[in-house]
Amino acid sequence: MASLTSISLHSSSLLGFASKHDHTSCWFTVRSVRSTRQGLSSQTVPRGLKIRSAATKQAKTPAEEDWKIKRELLLQKKVRSVDAKEALRLQKENNFVILDVRPVAEFKEAHPPNAVNVQIYRLIKEWTAWDIARRAAFAFFGIFAGTEENPEFIQTVESKIDKKAKIIVACASGGTMRPTQNLPEGQQSRSLIAAYLLVLNGYTNVFHLEGGLYSWFKEGLPVESKEEEEEE
Repeated sequence: MASLTSISLHSSSLLGFASKHDHTSCWFTVRSVRSTRQGLSSQTVPRGLKIRSAATKQAKTPAEEDWKIKRELLLQKKVRSVDAKEALRLQKENNFVILDVRPVAEFKEAHPPNAVNVQIYRLIKEWTAWDIARRAAFAFFGIFAGTEENPEFIQTVESKIDKKAKIIVACASGGTMRPTQNLPEGQQSRSLIAAYLLVLNGYTNVFHLEGGLYSWFKEGLPVESKEEEEEE
């Protein structure tokens, strides 16, 4: 039996006005989703539990935009999804750059040859009241390595990859823009969020790895690790 934990963040205005950094009272609703042979069941653990903290919540960033809006722009900008084998062919024959947006530790373990790593999420670094509240919510479930959006993502990509380059964005799972019966708008992922940020910032040849690097590894395609590169 496996269980997944979902932490929802809520906020309410304290002062009744909006600014670049809204002053809010925030709390986390903690839910547990338990997987059984019969299916998935959802419950609040324990019932009604909320972790409260007075905090300063930053304004919504582009990465936090609704998935529906992100997906519409990706389709409008003709961001196309490719499978792992096609990604490898495009990298070899057409000089495509594979941008791996997973955390650094995952990238070091295994990645496609010559991939460029810029993590879209990083470990929470600051110690504001808002960050402490998020840490508390993660820690409640024994997760002491909570992550946050990497504010230097675009700046770092721009320092490594030209805006005219042809890029295939990859993460672990991949997500999808294709509608299905259960997911009429597809499913968001780190790589699709990254692709959205890239097209927002002037990148015009952006592709997305369908099935993520999980599919790359499963297909037995070429892989290298950071440790191997350092030894060489």
